[in-house]
Amino acid sequence: MKKKDNLKKRLVIYAAAAVVLFVFCSWQNNTLTVTEHIYKNEKISDELDDFTIVHISDLHNKNFGKEQKRIAEKITELAPDIIVITGDIVDSRRTNIPKALEFAEKAAEIADTYYVTGNHEHRLDDEDFEKLMNGLEQTGVKCLTDESVDIEKNGGSFVLSGFDDESLVNIEYNCPKLAADKLNVVLAHEPQLIEDYSNHGNIDLVLTGHAHGGQFRLLFIGAVYAPDQGINPEYTEGMHKMGDTSMIVSRGIGNSALPVRLFNFPEIIKITLKSEKAD
Repeated sequence: MKKKDNLKKRLVIYAAAAVVLFVFCSWQNNTLTVTEHIYKNEKISDELDDFTIVHISDLHNKNFGKEQKRIAEKITELAPDIIVITGDIVDSRRTNIPKALEFAEKAAEIADTYYVTGNHEHRLDDEDFEKLMNGLEQTGVKCLTDESVDIEKNGGSFVLSGFDDESLVNIEYNCPKLAADKLNVVLAHEPQLIEDYSNHGNIDLVLTGHAHGGQFRLLFIGAVYAPDQGINPEYTEGMHKMGDTSMIVSRGIGNSALPVRLFNFPEIIKITLKSEKAD
């Protein structure tokens, strides 16, 4: 009888622990957070002061409520002038193009939205890749494939460029040259290439993702591992600087090979451009 009672107690403890673990992991993986950065540069004119960019990366088909309602509401609250998506809107292991396009359509309804590919897009077969690219354009999202556009507001402007993920193998050769007379903001997927971005010339600010915040983050230690950076990675979140180039790394929204985040909530980034003349 004692053995049966002990077994029941153990089973209750295990079941309770499993429930707690499930609730904790669900909280970690589904609680959207907003990180705000202020970016100052002498090239930012008074007309562009307080221009707001919302940066999303690594959705990986993640769902935030019916028709992406929760994430759409969160982005709307931030009142962006533009929205940028820095790759891996789909996951090549469990591709769901309609889900990715559902998010893209919501984003494009909120503000002008610009996108560059990540490594997962380029793992798709040709048919799915074409379906995704065509679908993005149909939602109103502008896909920047090694090209630049002028972003204007109140008579001020800056250059927004997108570096395709496949082109990052040789940024100097494949990616567009940038003039020094305007602020240059670049969308690219991979943060470990900060030295290449800096050496490319005239990139003032580059927005990246890919590292998923290190996926698992330990208290007082930080990120454990990131793709293409390995153990104890350096570029997994926040703002970094090399030479004249600043880089902001998104922790991303969804997951890929590892289905769980630890101390690493899904992240929406809000970037506010500030004119140094306005101080």
